[in-house]
Amino acid sequence: MQYTQMMNNSKHSLIAIALLRIVVGWHFLYEGLVKVLNPEWTSRAFLLDSGGWFNGFYRYLAGNATLLNITDTLNAWGLTLIGFSLVLGLWSRFAALGGMFLLALYYLSHPAFPGITYLFPSDGSYFIVNKTIVEMFALAVIYFQPTDYFIGLERLISSKKRNHE
Repeated sequence: MQYTQMMNNSKHSLIAIALLRIVVGWHFLYEGLVKVLNPEWTSRAFLLDSGGWFNGFYRYLAGNATLLNITDTLNAWGLTLIGFSLVLGLWSRFAALGGMFLLALYYLSHPAFPGITYLFPSDGSYFIVNKTIVEMFALAVIYFQPTDYFIGLERLISSKKRNHE
């Protein structure tokens, strides 16, 4: 492969990963804002419906009003801030780690294992790998191939710092 073709492929890969970052960010941002803007929203039903190995932990959170309130607040604002960060391209490596952590918690609550049924049906048939796992791996790509300095606010901030030095 010629050097120029390799460089074009690298540029196209960065654009694709930047778009992936923005799309995943939009999903997190939207999910967060829906929860933040709805004072009636709670994760209680989701936590009580847990079917994973740690269902006792999730049900404990749902059964304790103080812990549930803390969980709801952290979840809603965590999603929102992670989404903003990814969409804007600012500190997206930290956002990707935070997003992977949240998605791991969601998956551990509702793993896609055979024989486990949930109150809310999924929108497809899954066996171990579901949309949560796919999005978690998308965030891993974003973490290992950050695009903030290519397309994002981080690029503007870093260029201003270099100009002032």
